[in-house]
Amino acid sequence: MLYSVLCYFFVYAFLGWCGEVCFAAVRTRTFVNRGFLNGPICPIYGFGVVIVALTLRPVRDNLPLLFVCSVLLTSALEWLTGFLLERLFHQRWWNYLERPFNLNGYICLEFSLVWGLACVFVLRVLHPLVAHLVGLMPHGVGVAVLIICMLLFITDLSATVAAMVGLNRRLRQLEELAQRMRAASDELGEGISQRMISSSDKLADLRDDLAIRTADFKEELAGRTADFREDLSERAASLRSDLAQLRTARERLLTDRKFGQGRLLRAFPRMTSTRYAAALEELRRRAAARRKEKK
Repeated sequence: MLYSVLCYFFVYAFLGWCGEVCFAAVRTRTFVNRGFLNGPICPIYGFGVVIVALTLRPVRDNLPLLFVCSVLLTSALEWLTGFLLERLFHQRWWNYLERPFNLNGYICLEFSLVWGLACVFVLRVLHPLVAHLVGLMPHGVGVAVLIICMLLFITDLSATVAAMVGLNRRLRQLEELAQRMRAASDELGEGISQRMISSSDKLADLRDDLAIRTADFKEELAGRTADFREDLSERAASLRSDLAQLRTARERLLTDRKFGQGRLLRAFPRMTSTRYAAALEELRRRAAARRKEKK
């Protein structure tokens, strides 16, 4: 039983990846690896079809009931997968909020009906053929192939999770740098304004004091003006240096090419971040600009 289930998982994960790539190619006129992983498999299709095949076997011969159960089961799986991925990685990998009859943006009626029809086709037409082909494979060969596939799957999954963790860390750093840049910029502007106001008030007080409208006044005025300019110049230079360093660090984060992160952004163009939305959009714009320059 475990042998067959694992075989079905990898077969349907691969077929699901092929379907996603074809769908993306029709829409974008280019190849896009639409899988969550780097390799040519989409685990959600493998898990989904295996669960559907095992769960709905008793109603396989009742076409209307099979369709309804397929819609309900696949909708529940898609909603749960979207919810868990968002909680784990703080990203929405797909979003149906703009489509009618959606639930939290994780599922919508349109695609639920599509998944229902797909499951009917798989269980009534495709799965018997897949099961027959799996049965024809020599057991020893099948076990060897499964071991290789499992090792590649675990390695790929580890690399992808590491890329996602790295992407979140990168987005957090971009947000922190943006906040520090705003704070430094605000301090530079406000500091200059406040010092100008303070200096103007003090100079006005000196002018209003008739008792010192002598050479002492001119000397004190010149001294205070020189001190103010020196202090203001030093602070402004320090803040400008900080801003330059922050801009350099931010630019480096935006232009660095981390393994797996660029592919994830291309694979899920509608992915949004629940924590670092602005940083993700900026990173996506930079990546799109680089691809455009290459063309």
